Amino acid sequence: MLSTTRISTFEGARALTAATGFFFRRDGRVHLVTSRHVLLDPAGAHFPDRIEIVVHADAQNLTRTVTVQIPLYRNGRAVWRQGRDSGGEVDVAVIALDAAVLPDTVLHAFGPEHLLASLDEIPIGTSLLLVGFPLGFYDTLHHLPVARHATVASAFGVRFQGEGYFLTDARMHRGSSGAPVVTRAGAGRGGPMPWSLLGVHSARLDMAGRDRLQDDVLGLNCAWYADILMTLTGEQEPAAAGSSE
Repeated sequence: MLSTTRISTFEGARALTAATGFFFRRDGRVHLVTSRHVLLDPAGAHFPDRIEIVVHADAQNLTRTVTVQIPLYRNGRAVWRQGRDSGGEVDVAVIALDAAVLPDTVLHAFGPEHLLASLDEIPIGTSLLLVGFPLGFYDTLHHLPVARHATVASAFGVRFQGEGYFLTDARMHRGSSGAPVVTRAGAGRGGPMPWSLLGVHSARLDMAGRDRLQDDVLGLNCAWYADILMTLTGEQEPAAAGSSE
């Protein structure tokens, strides 16, 4: 639960949307991971210029939190990194966080050790958890997310429709974009966080030709393969997160 944070997006003083992000630590640096469309979505006319995340300040008292403000642009350039692969753009973005605003916070982070050594490890129907903030709903006292149960709904390791994602079967809502998609790790793996990080939840999947009067929604979702994080968290410019409250 402490690996995941609620993201609020803003344009100036105007609040825009709520979404989900999680932490990924590599080589001593902590990164915030979310869906790229949370930070920029021209098709949806969504152009935030900063985000806020909330992290815990006391491992014993979960009601104590710190708000971290992160400007999304520095000197006119976006501070996040996003990826492309042979199928096109990948709806995942990472921001390297400034260690100066995190020393008094309590967070857990995924890392390379939580990624799969082989995609063949995950059979169809594998049980998953997606941890996030659906419709902005969460435990507001302790600032903890909620978990939705899901299953792997497409052949894992096969790029669905040639894109860099797989499908999950779960009841999902707006606000969950950027949620980590995890499954229980095998014995002896994962350390204090015994999970395998499989993907980053992006959005619900629907059919353009669905009869909205006769046909229910599919209940399927896109999750981008988590191995993109090894590309996005390589050497990069200095961290960008600016201030905490």
